[in-house]
Amino acid sequence: MNSKTKVIIAGGGIGGAAAALSLLNRGFDVEVYEQAPELGEVGAGVQISPNGNRALDHLGVFNDLARLSSDADDKVIRLWDAGTTWEMFDLGTEALHRYGYPYLTVYRPDLLQVLIDAVRRKKPDAIHLDKKCVGFTQDAESVTLNFADGSSASGDILIGADGVHSVIRNGLFGSEPAKFSGMLAWRGVIPLDRLPEEMSRPRATVWVGPNGHVVHYPLRGGKLMNVVATAERDDWQVESWTTEGSKEEFRNDFAGWHPDVQKLIEAAPSQFKWALMVRPPLQTWAEGRVALLGDACHPTLPLLAQGAVMAVEDSVILGRCLEKYADDPVKALSQYEKTRSPIANRKVQGANDNIRRFHNAAFKTGETAKQFIDSEWSREAIIARYDWIFRDDVTTTEI
Repeated sequence: MNSKTKVIIAGGGIGGAAAALSLLNRGFDVEVYEQAPELGEVGAGVQISPNGNRALDHLGVFNDLARLSSDADDKVIRLWDAGTTWEMFDLGTEALHRYGYPYLTVYRPDLLQVLIDAVRRKKPDAIHLDKKCVGFTQDAESVTLNFADGSSASGDILIGADGVHSVIRNGLFGSEPAKFSGMLAWRGVIPLDRLPEEMSRPRATVWVGPNGHVVHYPLRGGKLMNVVATAERDDWQVESWTTEGSKEEFRNDFAGWHPDVQKLIEAAPSQFKWALMVRPPLQTWAEGRVALLGDACHPTLPLLAQGAVMAVEDSVILGRCLEKYADDPVKALSQYEKTRSPIANRKVQGANDNIRRFHNAAFKTGETAKQFIDSEWSREAIIARYDWIFRDDVTTTEI
């Protein structure tokens, strides 16, 4: 394979854009097909840990993104009703020293835009909009992606980066319904001038409770506050980031929580809700000349802050494998799957395991909460959970 080898990518989100950039950097011809009429990400925050920033630096966009990021002065845990505050050991503050890269909080649209700009610098016409894929076919020599408008596109390799509702995944392995996790997440982005002064400092805060948790942290150099509030419910099971809920419903889910949480709810200019779904790990990510990437193959609960990072890491390994096994695309995609799937599955399980650390009956009283936090959120416990993740280096991983 060389610069004439064409890779077609279904999906123009963070994973699709990162994959396109990884491949363009290595001399592949790339075409990206996005179903939306214009590119854009939901207005929400995303945490990029050192391993993710290492991968972004490898793609050539880390410095651009870092200029748009935010740093938190500190990180704390607060009890849902009393507001009792514990300083949390923040591995992120030691990130640069330990891992060579910082821990960043960024606005999702900024991350996507940085990737898209880099792709277009490499190939201005690489991204095609308003192209909803409906299926694909492949043979021993090529693969063809079919669109709802009756058109099609052909290439040597197809990458399905089309998210949790992946058409490519369903075409490869059939449709398997997701299982509802029993949790509903609310998200909002608040201009800091809408918050009281005492709440507008650049601090990352995790509120923990018996049946829910709330996370908020600064974005865009401290101009915005990202809020994600997760409640246990069983009456909403729509897996969408774009469904807007009512302020009243948001309040009801966090009735009895501390006044500072109520202030966040009231300050949110809009509030979107989505059901958190879980899927069993895929045993296979690739078949023939087609492979999956990002949420299409390893969707995860947002409890380990690795969802977007995994898509970027997938992209680096994908590019390295296609470059190394240049004469055998089927082997290259198989090796990509073999390299990435164990790590991705371990992270997905880690996110599942974190449910009990954010939602726990121990948080019903201050005394039992302190005992639980001393055990599960101590320096030693946090290092044990995250150190292996932050040290992972997809730029040197054996493939």
